[in-house]
Amino acid sequence: MNAEIIAVGSELLLGQIVNTNARFLSRQLAELGINVFYHTVVGDNPDRLKNAMGIARERADLIIFTGGLGPTKDDLTKDTIAGQLGKQLVLDEEAMRSIELYFEKTNRVMTENNRKQALVIEGSTVLKNEHGMAPGMFLTTADNKFMLLPGPPSEMEPMFLKYGQQAIEGMTGNQSKIESRVLRFFGIGEAALESEIEDLIDQQSNPTIAPLAGDGEVTLRLTARDDSKDTAQALIDRVEAEIMDRVGEYFYGYDETSLMIELSKLLKNKNLTVSAAESLTGGMFQQELSSISGASSLFKGGLVCYSNEAKIGIVKVNPETIERYGAVSGECAEELAMNAAALTNSDIGISFTGVAGPESLEGHPPGTVFIGLHVKGQPVHSEKLSLSGSRTAIRKRAVKFGCQIMINRLSGTRKQ
Repeated sequence: MNAEIIAVGSELLLGQIVNTNARFLSRQLAELGINVFYHTVVGDNPDRLKNAMGIARERADLIIFTGGLGPTKDDLTKDTIAGQLGKQLVLDEEAMRSIELYFEKTNRVMTENNRKQALVIEGSTVLKNEHGMAPGMFLTTADNKFMLLPGPPSEMEPMFLKYGQQAIEGMTGNQSKIESRVLRFFGIGEAALESEIEDLIDQQSNPTIAPLAGDGEVTLRLTARDDSKDTAQALIDRVEAEIMDRVGEYFYGYDETSLMIELSKLLKNKNLTVSAAESLTGGMFQQELSSISGASSLFKGGLVCYSNEAKIGIVKVNPETIERYGAVSGECAEELAMNAAALTNSDIGISFTGVAGPESLEGHPPGTVFIGLHVKGQPVHSEKLSLSGSRTAIRKRAVKFGCQIMINRLSGTRKQ
């Protein structure tokens, strides 16, 4: 069975919000053994929605619409689909009562247009909305199956998981299981990684290997299909082992993790605390680390020392260090790291100093970065990086390299 996902909403086309619904639904459908070959986004226009629906009916068995089920005039999804299928909209009493109860509980007056949200296409299976007002729908015609879901992810996702998935399970007649695993790599470019495993990509069939680059990282999604979940996992295990033999030194984690998450796990396991002194990154390392649940047990604090005066006055860098070597130097980075740890009584101190651009600084071109790392009981160390990209990209990548450098030091590995 093939599916198409049609997202309705002019705000998507204008870039005001990101279409995360398509990503969520594609993953869920893959687990059900349903292929998604097309994602379509259409604005709040009935003629264009009719056209998109007509194209989808020719190439997909299952068509899932998200958005356009609300009370306003531009919420036209179910009206348009009903008209195309020659069906009427009818009032769903249970949905109507749920909407009325919502307004009663919130002491608000319900306007008449909210009744529109309780209208459903006749003959459809109604999917309850337990996190909002507009219900979803599922209906079947001779050639296609249709599912209508609300646009807000907070409503759409639980509705699909509890009711939508149940409505379409077993439709495919195919009992094969699809298993996926994402391998995450850092410190190697997409082209370099692909060249190392080019023969595996060329030979792929089951499992498939899908590379994806973004934010200085490279991911490989391995996907296998088999009647047995265990067999599908074994197929992935075999290919993963081959990949790791070639580029395993750059691997840092699976699926939805991040370098900062992996670093926090390592710090917790080793019962270590960390502090930071940030010039170039302006607090980005600390912000990302402190956003992780449980960070209070491992993050002592830090300092943002953008100016030389702050480096000297707050972080206590020796003025002679800056005068002799410059603020953009390994020597300065090392003092910043040591002093950050000392000032906060942390086991580890990390620092970031460099040139984000667009102009050069102290004779260094944009992208020059020094990361200092001090671990209690070990010699202080600094690494020089030459990064490319925009000012923002350089700063983000510097933070990721800082995580990687610390992970390597604490786990006893070194990647240059």
